[in-house]
Amino acid sequence: MTATATDRTRPISERLTAEARRRLPGGVDSNVRLDGTSVFFDRGEGAWLWDVDGNDYVDHLLGQGPAFLGHAPGPVVDAVAEATRSGMVFGAQHRRELEVAERICRVLRWPDMVRFGSSGTEMVQAALRLARAATGRSRVIRFEGHYHGWLDNILIAPGQAGPAAATAGQLRGDLGELIVLPWNDLAAVTRAFDEQGSEVAAVIMEPMMINAGAIEPGDGYLAGVRELCDRAGAVLIFDEIITGFRIALGGAAERYGVMPDLATYGKAMAGSWPVAALAGRADLMERFGTGEVTHAGTFNANVMGMAATEATLRLLEDEPPYERLRDVGGALMAGLRELGRSRSLPLHVQGLPMAFHVSFGEVDATDFRTLGELDAATYRRLADGLVEHGVWVARRGIWYVSAAHTMREVGIALERAEAALQSL
Repeated sequence: MTATATDRTRPISERLTAEARRRLPGGVDSNVRLDGTSVFFDRGEGAWLWDVDGNDYVDHLLGQGPAFLGHAPGPVVDAVAEATRSGMVFGAQHRRELEVAERICRVLRWPDMVRFGSSGTEMVQAALRLARAATGRSRVIRFEGHYHGWLDNILIAPGQAGPAAATAGQLRGDLGELIVLPWNDLAAVTRAFDEQGSEVAAVIMEPMMINAGAIEPGDGYLAGVRELCDRAGAVLIFDEIITGFRIALGGAAERYGVMPDLATYGKAMAGSWPVAALAGRADLMERFGTGEVTHAGTFNANVMGMAATEATLRLLEDEPPYERLRDVGGALMAGLRELGRSRSLPLHVQGLPMAFHVSFGEVDATDFRTLGELDAATYRRLADGLVEHGVWVARRGIWYVSAAHTMREVGIALERAEAALQSL
């Protein structure tokens, strides 16, 4: 039975939040978590979360994406526990990292080599450094609304013309090498290459813009950018931290049929463990191996992370969840649309069944430049209501669906969403 908002009191979370603010800035350890309800969780299992007060939630945030197999997937947990008995960090190589690299290259099909790290932010920096070393150029084309980590040379403020600093303390000069363009506008990319192509080291993009709007690339867009990069001698980088292994086993390259030169992976590939990877062409990646280009990290390819990645990819290969995800996520999207229609609300749902965006508004939400016209305030109120009724979602509109979600969770989530809409 659906619990009402008044049934869901959180006195322990409230106390812990007050205590956390004395020791943790804002009571959190990532600024992304500042925007939302302050809830302390006790455990997660499959598609569900339980907070410290005993309230349950159907989880459609999935830890911002990593829990693609659901929470605490048994084969991953068992693999990590077993692997730790042989040691955790050696400061040298171990057999499992080679086996995982072989598996990644086989699954993705296009790359020759892989380098492991701990975060998407880190691997983006490695990719940009490689591109600049290989081309001898400095400029990078990136796109409005895409996210490539929080470091000074790539983070930009949303809704600004050109590269603008997004935070106090950011070095403005570090943004001087960026060319910021509207996404899905091949003519804009063509003009940029016509005017500055000899200076462009790389083009970096989310091949599907999940992070803001869940917008797929237009017909011919990725292929067109690929051709422009080839003609100018620039490196094409796909930031697949979110899309990789999520929208298809082979990620965006498989789904859209366009191969990058370098691509970053994370979130969905390691069963919630903090593992990221940069994959790419041998002639680029080997620059790490010669020592020409530096990338380092004490915890790179640690035993636990490699065990988690190996177990996750084995599950995705042996028991692919993608068809089931299409059914389950598709039913959830259709159900949310119907809830909006039945109440004559402009509830807009777009994207893919495994990652979609929910918003309020009548504008064309497939064009990123119109997203600012959506009614974000109403959606934030809905998101807060969803949390109060037991659906864990982000206030920015993104919904994730995991391999652990079933039609049962869809029914419960829609029942709770209906209650949240009634109280909106």
